[in-house]
Amino acid sequence: MSLQVSCLSFRQPYAGLVLDGVKTVESRWRPLLAPLENQTLGVHIARRDWEGEEWRAVLSGPMGMNSGQIQALLESGERFGRGVVAGLVDVGRTWLCPVSLKGEELWQLEQSAVLIGLQEKHLTHLSNPRWLKEPLSTRGDRDLWTVEIPAELIP
Repeated sequence: MSLQVSCLSFRQPYAGLVLDGVKTVESRWRPLLAPLENQTLGVHIARRDWEGEEWRAVLSGPMGMNSGQIQALLESGERFGRGVVAGLVDVGRTWLCPVSLKGEELWQLEQSAVLIGLQEKHLTHLSNPRWLKEPLSTRGDRDLWTVEIPAELIP
């Protein structure tokens, strides 16, 4: 038996931050995850890193992490390497972040997304992250694709 789920490729460190429960809001320029509301999503770890360091600024700034804590988080996210489906996360509601959003509300969202500059992006709540028992090696794709996860890998 296996579990068939939609899968999305995340660049590091975001894949690890999602699976370690630090990143609870995903942001995209289009409502990619909206059709998956109340479903489970496979988290694929892309081979390439995210370009930019805004995640580090959010972790060390608003989240108050020191360099040792950030390093431990990065190492945790690399436990399965790259080019693998590493875990599962539940998909919640998707909404458009208004350009007018400012102050505390925006700051909270940026902390949840571990990203700065969310206005006009489609945001999706992510919850219940869990690492697979072992990684499932597979090629990523640009958008959503379907992956079969063997039952013995499901936590």
